[in-house]
This record gives sequence, structure tokens and C-alpha cells, in this order.
Amino acid sequence: MSGQRRPYAGARVVLGVTGGIASYKSAWLARLLTKAGTQVDVVMTSAAREFIGAITFEALTGRPVHTNIFEDGRALEHVKLGRDSDAIVVAPATADFLARAATGQAPDLLGAILLAAKCPVLLVPAMNDQMWAHAQTKANVAHLRALGYQIVDPDTGELAAGEGSGPGRMPEPEVIFDHIGRLLEKKQSLAGTSVLVTAGPTREAVDPVRFISNRSSGKMGVAIAEAAWRRGASVTLVAGPLEVPMPRGVHVERVESTSEMSEAVGKLLPAKDILIMAAAPADFRPTEPATDKIKRAAGNKTIELESTADILATTRDRRKKDATVVGFALETRELVTNAEKKLADKGLDLVVANDALEPGAGFGGDTNKVTFVYPNGARESLAIMSKREVADEILDRVERIRNGR
Repeated sequence: MSGQRRPYAGARVVLGVTGGIASYKSAWLARLLTKAGTQVDVVMTSAAREFIGAITFEALTGRPVHTNIFEDGRALEHVKLGRDSDAIVVAPATADFLARAATGQAPDLLGAILLAAKCPVLLVPAMNDQMWAHAQTKANVAHLRALGYQIVDPDTGELAAGEGSGPGRMPEPEVIFDHIGRLLEKKQSLAGTSVLVTAGPTREAVDPVRFISNRSSGKMGVAIAEAAWRRGASVTLVAGPLEVPMPRGVHVERVESTSEMSEAVGKLLPAKDILIMAAAPADFRPTEPATDKIKRAAGNKTIELESTADILATTRDRRKKDATVVGFALETRELVTNAEKKLADKGLDLVVANDALEPGAGFGGDTNKVTFVYPNGARESLAIMSKREVADEILDRVERIRNGR
């Protein structure tokens, strides 16, 4: 996760750390944000310093740590930090801190910053499962949400030593990092929009243990789904067998075969404003899959293949009126010519074309090099970049297309 990343690069985030054992995870969160280009101002409560030292955060962020509301030369620090930051995140947020925040108390610097804040606030509770289940904690959380604070519910898992497992565990830093990204997308440009993304390969059975597929990892589709969610969209991902983790905040429908993917897309499409078909469905399947494992001793075999469903073509009449539809064209030659044919044949608003044989593009890697092909004949070629960056470039074009209607 190194390097400047949208929307973290250039942002200023206050990271509040309260007194819980989960504060050790906050150190890694601070590091993730800093590596992504965020200026991180860590504010620690006195209880937090019983669990982890301020020097740890200073070393990870390269910035001084704020610990006391009464410090020489920092009389208005709470106002400045609350006013000048792009987001405030409290992780972990203990039961005690939630109770104080819910009633507007400001006995320390972190509490005062919340009251002076003019930016979005994200609270990440972490505590014993019994404390999380307590009626007063539930009431505090409900009231905080009513006040406009965003809250990431704790995970279920192992708690402090001897406490067993249950709901109350602070989510992993990478999860919180993604939620902060959504917070930093100030415009939330896709808020209120329903997006359907497909990702990964499909598999067509040869026999009960073998299948026909392709080299798709699903990285591109997952990156698009993550970026759309970060921009405020309600996102559904129809995913074949992926080689990457499922994205945060996204509803996922898993499929295996091309026919299953086609059925899922056809079912979901009428309610979607945007379809981005980033999957690489298998184009062929065995006409008659074997019901038993084919044995090598039987000698050479000929497998007859038939074409699978063309998902973009067969679901065309299921599209919502004025829906924006994006297709992908992975080719080994005549890249733009084939992309233009797909654009016309399938009634698309945009085709994202890339060459499977070009270094840094195609399946499996973390980068891609794409050319955008539009219905008006325009073409736009991008430099090689990470698939995360390509995902944002695609969504930028989708937004322009929708805004231009």
C-alpha cells in the first residue's frame, strides 16, 4: 500500500487513540495512512499512553503526537485540529470514550477536538463483548449516529487474553483504512447510485474435477467495486472464483459458470444505474461434461466445445433506462477495431480495451494499460498505472458520461 493514493494523498487526518488493548493496531493504521500520502496528527488520551507510547506514533507518522489540552503554545490546538482536518478517526474508541462523546464532554484534548470538528468523524469501537452488548453502550452508539458520527461496528473474534471471543474486537487496520477512504471522498459523487460490477473468471466443467477457465484474477473488477463504494455508491459485485479478497462494503454474489453469471446479471440489472462488466467469462464450455473423472489410461480425448452466453448481449433488454454500461475488451491484436465492434454490437457507453500481450497489462498483475473507446469514435490511451488508479479513471469517465446526458 505504498505510494500516493487517492483520496488519501494530501489529506489531513486526526487519529484519536483511546485506552484499549487494540491501540497496538492503531500504530499500523497510522503507518498505512502515512504511506498513502496522508498527514496524520495522532491525539492520545492519557489512558492510551498506558498501552502504547507516543514515540511509536511519532516514528511512524513523522509528526509530533498531541497528548494534552494544556500545553504551552497550543492553547487553541483543539480548535485548529478540529477545523483544519479532512477527517477525524477514533480507533479504538472505548466504551468510556463513547459515553463521554455521546454527552458532549470534553475533559481532554480528543473530546474537545470532536466538539470543535467541522469535518466527518469516524468512530471505531473496541471493547469487551459484554460492554458492547450493554444497553447503555447501545444507546450511546445510537445517539452518536443520530448526531452524525459514522461508526464501524466491531468484529467478532478473540478478545483480550482470558476473555474468549465475541463481538467487540476492533476491525483490522486495513478495514478501517478503507472506511477512512470513503470518508475522504468529500463529494461522494456516486451517492444514491446503484452499481453492478462483475469480476474474475468463470469455470466450465469438463468432468467433476476439471474445468475450462482463463487467467483472470479479478483484481480489476474488485478495484472498481472498491472505488465505487468509496465514492458513495451502493455496489453489488458478481464474482467468479477470485484470487483476491472480497472488497469492503460491497454486496457479493458468487458464481461459478458463465451461465450462472449471466443469470445473476440479468436478475440484478433492472435496478442498477451502472453496469461495469470487468469479468472475463469463459467463451466456451464442453458440450457434454463427463459425469465421472476422465482417466488418463483411456488415452487421448477430444472434447467438443460450444459457445457460452454473451452476457452483455443477452441481458441487453434488462438494462434500466439511461443506465450506463461499460464493457472490457482484452485482445491480442486489432485492439481498437475489436473494441469498436463490441461497443456497437452490444450498445455500450464505453469500452475499456487492453492488450493481453503487452507487459504490465492484462491478467494477474497489479498494473494495467488501457485505452478508452467511445461511441463517438474518440479514443483515449492511458499510461501504465496500478489497477486501483485505472478503477478511478474508469469511474471518472462514467461520471462524465452520466453528467453529460
